[in-house]
Amino acid sequence: MFGLLKNKSNTVLGVDISSTSVKVLELGLSGSQYKVEAFSVEPLPPGAVVENNIHELDVIGEAVAKALSHSRTSLKSAAVAVSGSAVITKTIDMDASLSDDEMETQITVEADQYIPYAMDEVAIDFEVQGLNEKNPERVEVLLAACRRDNVEMREEALRLGGIKTKIVDIEAFAMERACELIEGQLDLPDEDPVLAVVDIGATKTTLNVISRGKTVYTREQLFGGRQLTDEIQRRYGLTPDEAEKAKCRGGLPDDYEPEVLDPFRETVVQQVSRSLQFFYSSSQFNDVDAIALVGGSASIVGMAEMIQDKLGIPTRLANPFAGMSLAGRVDADELASEAPSLMIACGLAMRSFD
Repeated sequence: MFGLLKNKSNTVLGVDISSTSVKVLELGLSGSQYKVEAFSVEPLPPGAVVENNIHELDVIGEAVAKALSHSRTSLKSAAVAVSGSAVITKTIDMDASLSDDEMETQITVEADQYIPYAMDEVAIDFEVQGLNEKNPERVEVLLAACRRDNVEMREEALRLGGIKTKIVDIEAFAMERACELIEGQLDLPDEDPVLAVVDIGATKTTLNVISRGKTVYTREQLFGGRQLTDEIQRRYGLTPDEAEKAKCRGGLPDDYEPEVLDPFRETVVQQVSRSLQFFYSSSQFNDVDAIALVGGSASIVGMAEMIQDKLGIPTRLANPFAGMSLAGRVDADELASEAPSLMIACGLAMRSFD
């Protein structure tokens, strides 16, 4: 069994490997509050990670090493995550009297009923969710399986970067955990809030809907901030690197906002609206209470305001660190700028305190 869900541990570094960067984050505790001890974001060249798969292991390992160095963390073990699209999860019923070891044996024997891959190709883990409401002699068990090479590539990338993998989590669960920190920033009802988390990355936009602290719906679309970068590059004759920097720092001609940025923001609104319609049509829900924007492209100027205006749903840019103290070596402005893209790294770092 791989640690896809469990492996409780002491302090671990959260390491998020995305298509555009490696992000590392160390959290500590100051009294009963979280404290940001260290963080760093190291960019990746195009093609190093494609559709959640690591293609250039040495490049990722080098980026991990640089991120560790820049963060100045002293931690030697880490939590990393695999993409939800790479993971099969299923809730099964089991006898409540079984021990963890007995459950593991039974799941190993019976897993081929639930997993459409050869058993020697997958990493499997499980976590007891609680008693079955209809039959207290049974427990509901969450089974998670991921292709073994997906896990091993991440472990090897971290090893090349100089750090040991202690926990392998699932991105959606890490996001779910980090969302506990932002609920107070949103206008949510006290009872049964339904939160839509829109993760706008470079190449994909993911909708996760969280109800009662659990992800009840996930949908990925191949659309992201790289489309805006590509349009800036094409229109203004810039290199990819120049276009990315101009997108983040400004300084583009006067026609940029009406001709390039506004159409991109309109497309994001359309994508979010479409994803929510899919969610409503495939569930018992017909609305959400709020939208939290996360991911590297979420903080594009005016994005949250336009989504709120067009969809009529309270929308906020997520900052999981808003209530945290910072170590002296942490740059507060840089952390605030990167905060929406650090949600998964934050959720992973929170595994230290399970």
